[in-house]
Amino acid sequence: MNSIFLTGGSGFIGQHFCNHAEKLGFQLCVLTRKPDAAAARLPVSVRLITQLNELEDDYAPDIIVNLAGEPLAAGRWTRRRKQRFYESRVTLTDQLYDFFAAREHRPKVMISGSAIGYYGPGNQPVDENSSAVDGFSHQLCHAWEQSAKRFETLGCRVCYLRTGIVLGEEGALARMLPPFKMALGGPIGSGRQGMSWIHVDDMVAVIVHCINNPEMVGAVNSTAPNPVSNAQFSTALGSVLKRPAVLPMPAFMVKILFGEMGEELLLQGQYVLPNKLLATEFTFQYPDLENALEAVIAG
Repeated sequence: MNSIFLTGGSGFIGQHFCNHAEKLGFQLCVLTRKPDAAAARLPVSVRLITQLNELEDDYAPDIIVNLAGEPLAAGRWTRRRKQRFYESRVTLTDQLYDFFAAREHRPKVMISGSAIGYYGPGNQPVDENSSAVDGFSHQLCHAWEQSAKRFETLGCRVCYLRTGIVLGEEGALARMLPPFKMALGGPIGSGRQGMSWIHVDDMVAVIVHCINNPEMVGAVNSTAPNPVSNAQFSTALGSVLKRPAVLPMPAFMVKILFGEMGEELLLQGQYVLPNKLLATEFTFQYPDLENALEAVIAG
């Protein structure tokens, strides 16, 4: 299998994946709303399309990697933004299913995004077999996974990547660095909420692992094996930056500034264990937080 059809290819994870997959010899086709911006971020060999109907009748990718999704942490969750979260994830995945179901040649593997928000908040470690606590994040992830699950009817092996906080030059860490560098960082709320994280290089390796290993099916927790509390994360980041990290952001301030988004993504958390990856002998390059942070900040 060497042909990949990708959504979200010009995003943070997608860009890293495309660069790595090209080196591995995969042929890549990316669906994007902004082809000019995607062309500036992706290898020149990547084919870019803006609509599914641009694909030829005989185009038959072996693998779909479905990473598209409106960012959840970019601001308050208004009704309109929640609708865009669903449209960019669930509606798009439904459209992919309808398109490939109508074709003679079907993909063999579907790797679809999800998030650890599937589990809802909790202070006890969870793995792929754990039950979930209801909330908007769970409902969104569940709907996204159920949409991807439809690909099983096409004979696809389907994986859902329940992804944690991805550490790299973009994403959550990039937004955290400025205040921490100015010694204005610290725990959020109680600081006891879990932060399950993964270095972007390991995230890319997880996707490749899921593509190459037939035993990888269903939910896959895409997190490092050592989740930490928010307070521990703050301390580790301050230590790597050689800055104090003792200025907390009170919970009431988070609720005022960010509303429901702040409660679910900042004040609540999960301690997620990647047991399915560990059981299939996946090796993390960055299993420990300080090493991962040092690698990102060193560039």
